[in-house]
Amino acid sequence: MFGRVTARSLALFLMVLASTFVGQAPALAQYQIDAVSRDAAATPQIVLPEPFGLDTSPVLSGGILAKWSDLTAAIRDESDILTRCRNDATSCPGAAQKFLAVVADGRKRDGRARFGVINRAINLAIQPMSDLAQWGVPDRWSAPLVTLASGRGDCEDYAIAKYVALKEAGVSEDDLRLVIVRDLASGEDHAVVAARWNGTWIVLDNRRLAMIEDTDMPRVLPLFALSRDGVKAFVPAVTVEARAPIQAAESQGAPSSLGL
Repeated sequence: MFGRVTARSLALFLMVLASTFVGQAPALAQYQIDAVSRDAAATPQIVLPEPFGLDTSPVLSGGILAKWSDLTAAIRDESDILTRCRNDATSCPGAAQKFLAVVADGRKRDGRARFGVINRAINLAIQPMSDLAQWGVPDRWSAPLVTLASGRGDCEDYAIAKYVALKEAGVSEDDLRLVIVRDLASGEDHAVVAARWNGTWIVLDNRRLAMIEDTDMPRVLPLFALSRDGVKAFVPAVTVEARAPIQAAESQGAPSSLGL
């Protein structure tokens, strides 16, 4: 009798104990989820710096935003051409074949070497010519296949072709910027591509085959960064040395060579 009572009591105790833990398990799991959520919310989000280590502000209207919007639409149209070329090379235009060859060569490399191959190839594929001489207009931003078809272009045409080639070669768009700077030596605007590698922005410039870091660009004032996120204006801390040439150019009404 005692043995049967003991066994029954032990079984009842185990059932109560099990039900207690089963009931507490969901609450414990939810507590752990809530704790992780609180920790994640309390952890500051890391914001990767823009080129030149400067803050930026979104550009919501104006000529440069319109130019970038029109250009990105043209690039999407050319992307369809590239897709068709990859599926059927026999009907691929010459400019697209040339561009895809640059992209394929870039894909064989990694990191900074990829940037260098594409920078050199685009620099050698295009002859410098102003938009006025080529198109009869002060400024025109052309998509890569248009530029390679003519074989001529100015600084932003080089930069646009490099930007798209790097993206097609596998560089994340998070790590790409088409950057407009003011050249303080000439007072003119200039376009380059900045590509991020190992936390450093590398500048691809049509004026040189060698690549440099953004902070090593001589006497420039960063103006705009263009990317898949749209157009952002740099908010620079202008030095006294930089301020004088800018004010002089503005007082003379110097026009932007990029039509900005």
